[in-house]
Amino acid sequence: TGQAGAIRHALARALVRMNPEFKVALRKAGYLTRDPRMKERKKPGLKRARKAPQYTKR
Repeated sequence: TGQAGAIRHALARALVRMNPEFKVALRKAGYLTRDPRMKERKKPGLKRARKAPQYTKR
């Protein structure tokens, strides 16, 4: 989940700060790479980021 991944990332960064020798192993395991995915913003005229109001033909 998002929070667990953030905690894992923070702990990995703290370990590297305490002992730089861990950097290569943690980088190889993928713990030092931040997940860049973010919540998409809500757009005007839509109910959510992509959900549009129901279309009525008549």
